[in-house]
Amino acid sequence: MKSKIIFLLWLLIALTAFAPAKRNITIFTIGDSTMANKKLEGGNPERGWGQMLSRYFTDAITIDNHAVNGRSSKSFIDEGRWENVLSKIQKGDYVFIQFGHNDEKDDPKRHTDPGTTFDANLKKFVEETKSKGGIPVLFNSIVRRNFGTADGKSVADAIKQDDIRNGIDPKMPKETVEEGARLIDTHGEYLNPPKNVAKEMNVTFIDLNSLTHKLVEGLGPEKSKELYLWVEPKTVPALPDGREDNTHLNVRGASIVAEMAVKAVVEAIPELGQYVRRYDLVVAKDGSGDFFTVQEAVNAVPDYRKNIRTTILIKEGTYKEKLMIPASKNAISLIGDGEVKITFDDYAGKDNIFGENKGTSGSASCYIYASDFYAENITFENTSGPVGQAVACFVCADRAYFKKCSFLGFQDTLYTYGKGCRQYYEECYIEGTVDFIFGWSAAVFNRCHIHSIGNGYITAPSTDNGQKYGYVFYDCDITAAEGVDKVYLSRPWRPYAQAVFIRCNMGRHIAPEGWDNWKNAENEKTVFYAEYQSKGEGANVKRRVGYSKQLKDLNGYGIEDVLEGNDGWNPVENGNELLKLKR
Repeated sequence: MKSKIIFLLWLLIALTAFAPAKRNITIFTIGDSTMANKKLEGGNPERGWGQMLSRYFTDAITIDNHAVNGRSSKSFIDEGRWENVLSKIQKGDYVFIQFGHNDEKDDPKRHTDPGTTFDANLKKFVEETKSKGGIPVLFNSIVRRNFGTADGKSVADAIKQDDIRNGIDPKMPKETVEEGARLIDTHGEYLNPPKNVAKEMNVTFIDLNSLTHKLVEGLGPEKSKELYLWVEPKTVPALPDGREDNTHLNVRGASIVAEMAVKAVVEAIPELGQYVRRYDLVVAKDGSGDFFTVQEAVNAVPDYRKNIRTTILIKEGTYKEKLMIPASKNAISLIGDGEVKITFDDYAGKDNIFGENKGTSGSASCYIYASDFYAENITFENTSGPVGQAVACFVCADRAYFKKCSFLGFQDTLYTYGKGCRQYYEECYIEGTVDFIFGWSAAVFNRCHIHSIGNGYITAPSTDNGQKYGYVFYDCDITAAEGVDKVYLSRPWRPYAQAVFIRCNMGRHIAPEGWDNWKNAENEKTVFYAEYQSKGEGANVKRRVGYSKQLKDLNGYGIEDVLEGNDGWNPVENGNELLKLKR
């Protein structure tokens, strides 16, 4: 009996170990140029709304956009594009379907008729999606920005303009088109087949035309241009002759339409709601965001917003830029999506434009001066290597909170610069060689991984005289690279340095004496260096230097005690919530 139970337990463990990982849900998008991915060369501002969908879903959803410029429901099938999508659909996936713009065209390779051939093609998409266990969602076409007249010529011209993409001819006088306040429909009967087929086949229909019509008409003839591809000549390299395009969207327009589409889909299919996210601004190298660089996004944040947080999603990638977050950009959250790295390669001995050394403070890859800053899942890196002081992140901000971030460098990796400032690091990874956590701020490191990649000193606090707290490490893992065998917990950059390690697991690389006086015995009289229940091979309590302390209890050393200041800041309890100070 006992052996049978053991066998069953072993079998359960084995089955669990080899259980397949949960598969992402894929949303396939098929349609025309208003939905398609666009090229990014030359600063091209055009985007399809399908290109922007990923910004509104968590990483549990994969967006696979197959929409293509100029395609109708007919040409999409005839060219084998639908067969390619169909081969990829798995049970539980979604297919977002939007055609109509090009089904209207006279071109026999694209033309379909509402009520017959257009409907038949939509039915084919729906039936075959269902046959694979997929979930089809039908959309009608987004509105064209047509504030002209309702006569046949105006509508025909608007439809024809979909295929004219050569911009404004600077040699020809611009035709003055009198625009009214009412938006004139150009799609006619082509708006009905998606709705009719959805009703007949009991699938979700999204009236994206009505949603965009209301949006564009509400903005009016002038303001609505801000959503479409209206570009002045000689302002964008990708469009040197400019463009006056009332069909295709720019970055802002595509983002707004994508958000409207997602909101409408979630109202119709609530189970998708668990995967929806929304950020104020998005940075992405693939063109699915508002900006390509983090600095552009930060610059776009209004100065000194009152009692509200601005969230910025940074999509996967390495962003080589020297990032500056000024004090006026308060209460910003930077959220990394996947592997996100902000990196630069300045160092103290490197010359600036005037031939002067940049110095330690000038070497940072990222500067943070704004209060109530929050960062999650981001790597801050200085790639200069072992060339002396080279800061990855310079933090001169009060109530700064870093969660699951990494700080990579050699000497002087993380500069906690701000005097009187409080900083909180949770589940972060910090690596370096000499003094790689240093500065004036009161800082808590909770469940962090502190890794030495060379012999030296982990911290070099410069705590001011009279400041109640300096650095406090709680439940951290203190490790080292192979071959590193002599690392000190701290040395005092200033005489009143404070560093306390609480319940930290210390590797054998930690020197038995633990602490260093920076070759100045006078520092031993003023520093406050202490430990509480250190463990691991580096926890040599009996061999520590005489001026260090072993705490008997943690009275006054709760995380909330260290960080509360005069305003009761408690990031452990309140997360990254913006603290509303009493005025």
